[in-house]
Amino acid sequence: MKDYRAFFGCEKDVFPANIAMKDILMTDALRGVIDRFEYTLRLGGMALVTGEIGSGKSTALRYAAGQLHPSEYLVITVTACTGSIMELYRQIVTEMKINRSSISRSVMMNIIKKEIVELAESHKLKPVLIIDEASLLRLDVFEELHTLCQFEQDSKLYLPLILAGQSTLADRLLYRTSASLASRIIARTHLEGLTRDGMKDYILHHVHLAGVTANPFDDAAVTAIHQASGGLLRKANHLARGALMAASKDGSCLVSAEHVRISSTELF
Repeated sequence: MKDYRAFFGCEKDVFPANIAMKDILMTDALRGVIDRFEYTLRLGGMALVTGEIGSGKSTALRYAAGQLHPSEYLVITVTACTGSIMELYRQIVTEMKINRSSISRSVMMNIIKKEIVELAESHKLKPVLIIDEASLLRLDVFEELHTLCQFEQDSKLYLPLILAGQSTLADRLLYRTSASLASRIIARTHLEGLTRDGMKDYILHHVHLAGVTANPFDDAAVTAIHQASGGLLRKANHLARGALMAASKDGSCLVSAEHVRISSTELF
């Protein structure tokens, strides 16, 4: 890792996983998530964000949530699993730092809802629930989840809900048992892979963030990264970083399609 950084004159790692929010490249896809996120919060509804693995869903939601002022909003983020609705409730209780629990499903739901009402009415905070990897949720969880967001016969919209997951998430909402939840969704967006031009801008953006002024990736390398990654950000990151390492090992100041090919042999 140090070799490629020193060789190309990088001040820090290129394509880091823990990129700061200020350094995230604003794309049309990210704007689409932000617009729907804000719209859903404004109306107190539910939204759906889908995309293939590595398309940038979690990063986009982190960015959108990061724009909310903590004195006005409480963002509750959980990562879904294949467990029961009780497992989801436990995750929410833990994230909200609620020191109460129960083995009863209804009691657990009431504990959470009481805390939500307290935050909204007494503390003037607007809670927002984000469930990442929601495509992992079981169908019986989809069947019940909407009840967590119902307050005073739907007259109070205290808990906006953002569901994010793979493309199959939308399919799971088509089941009859998911109808009550699906009917409450007021906005949805699907993150596609970057175009070839978008990939060029993305690579150049990250190269510049690392303190390198001249783009070391030739046009063929950019095309190879775009084709091999399908435009998906996570795989593009791995391919580009590996290609930099392959080029530095070759002593080449220019990253070629062959270096991308070498990088791809290390990935699935």
